Amino acid sequence: MATLIDGKTVAKSVTDAVKTAATTLEAEAGVKTGLAVVIVGDDPASHAYVGAKSKMAKECGFTSVQHTLPEETTQEELAALVETLNADPSIHGILVQLPLPKHLKSDPIIQSILPEKDVDGLHVVNAGKVATGDLDGGLVSCTPAGAMVFVRRTHGEDLSGLNAVVIGRSNLFGKPMSALLLAANATVTTAHSRTKDLAAVCRNADILVAAVGRPEMVKADWVKSGATVIDVGINRVPAPVKGEGKFRLVGDVAFAECEKVAGVITPVPGGVGPMTIAMLMANTVIAAYRKAGRKPPKF
Repeated sequence: MATLIDGKTVAKSVTDAVKTAATTLEAEAGVKTGLAVVIVGDDPASHAYVGAKSKMAKECGFTSVQHTLPEETTQEELAALVETLNADPSIHGILVQLPLPKHLKSDPIIQSILPEKDVDGLHVVNAGKVATGDLDGGLVSCTPAGAMVFVRRTHGEDLSGLNAVVIGRSNLFGKPMSALLLAANATVTTAHSRTKDLAAVCRNADILVAAVGRPEMVKADWVKSGATVIDVGINRVPAPVKGEGKFRLVGDVAFAECEKVAGVITPVPGGVGPMTIAMLMANTVIAAYRKAGRKPPKF
């Protein structure tokens, strides 16, 4: 049976290190780390996420600012708020919660955030730095950064000689994840829905990362014995045993059967999920250190 990675425990160790780093920066440089979160509209899931992010920022000792804008906010009004936050020296990280209401274009807003304050790691400058291996110059998007913490804690910093397969080629996760594994010297295959004989490609992986959004697609016979399996998928599937109209969360990996073959595996929920907010906090304190001209901590 595989060793289970407890995302909550790992996330807590990251946020504990963030708290220490924030306290040190304030004590030594007089700089209090600041995070601004912007939410537009009334989407309950988005409000739950934003609430969790703002709460964690306060727990980490940050200045936590939340801007809640009405559904009918215009593109110009949102752009003006981002401009104000860009110019505010007390704010080191800016996060605009997605998705935005349908009448707003998210990409121009995300690209208008200063790259050095883009703690979600979605700006093309940060994406480019990750793609070119400049991990000390950019900010890495939070979910792949969190998945890499699991990989490093399992295999160490240097992945030389290991084969990694990432299923998924999205700009949000698949591409940056492949770039991070490559930067750590793994031999990386980026696979996707058009890959020929996907199962055979996956069976070659010492590190298998699934991020396709298809419930329990990865089966036990896709997994090399003893492999590290990182499941990034979050899918709601019907759970009639819980009652009519009820759902349960599953990943992209058929957990019960793959757990018997893998060496290390992440569960869903409770694996990669908790790491996303932890890495957001890590990025914010990294941004604050850089602004203060200090060498940021590594997480």
